[in-house]
Amino acid sequence: PAMGWEELTWRSLEDVEFKDVYVEELDAYYWKPTFGQSIEDLEGQDVYITGYMIPVDLDEDFYVLSRYPFANCFFCGGAGPESVVDLRFADSDHRTYQTDERLTFHGNVRLNADDVYQMNYILEGAEEHPL
Repeated sequence: PAMGWEELTWRSLEDVEFKDVYVEELDAYYWKPTFGQSIEDLEGQDVYITGYMIPVDLDEDFYVLSRYPFANCFFCGGAGPESVVDLRFADSDHRTYQTDERLTFHGNVRLNADDVYQMNYILEGAEEHPL
């Protein structure tokens, strides 16, 4: 692995508890995460993680990296929110990724517990990781 990057495993992202919380403005419940200490310690760390690409919205350049292929991913009801990471790319001129491409990305971990419109795990400055 490249210097300074620590591997982030999907198993490590399971250190989170979810509780149904009612959000008035949405008139709906959402799963509010409470991150475990091992996850809290990752905030702001430079990491790399390998998973399957899921293009959520190409117009918005919105991709997530999933622990599971599309057929079993969070958006299809097969897995929990701890199994996806929102990729925020370092630059906008990256290539277009295909569904279920298995890739490794590195970036800086940000945890999101409060914004219901974003994923719980965000990889800031994401770039493809040279293996």
